[in-house]
Amino acid sequence: MKKIWLVLVLICASTVVYAQANGGDEAAIRAAMAAQAADWNRADIPAFMQTYEDSPETTFIGATLRKGYGPILERYSKAYTSAAQMGTLTYTNLEVRLLPGSCGRVEFAVVTGNFHLERTAKGEAKKDDGIFSLVWHKGPQGWKIVLDHTS
Repeated sequence: MKKIWLVLVLICASTVVYAQANGGDEAAIRAAMAAQAADWNRADIPAFMQTYEDSPETTFIGATLRKGYGPILERYSKAYTSAAQMGTLTYTNLEVRLLPGSCGRVEFAVVTGNFHLERTAKGEAKKDDGIFSLVWHKGPQGWKIVLDHTS
């Protein structure tokens, strides 16, 4: 009976540790998105891009497909050339879904939501509202976006 009790206690404890770890992952992603919006609102595109993985495989899908950190940074820099064109970014309806791998460790997450830009000028980018889905990867530098589909 003591062995069964010990097994149950260990199972409950590991479930609590797993939930706390995942709560930390979700909180880290939400904090990164809040920092990203703050960077945007300061018209700091290089800082905004720090949430993206600096890789040639990082992908942005919008009106066209861009692959690679550099081309994505270039796209933002060309489409938003002033603070007035960038405006104020807000995210709503954020949902974070953590995706555990076969070993049970969370390495990927999918985030969906809506964006809104409140701005006084428009450059190349005309859209003020839309939806997005982001695939995040947890690596040595923490959580980073590896795929951004915004429309």
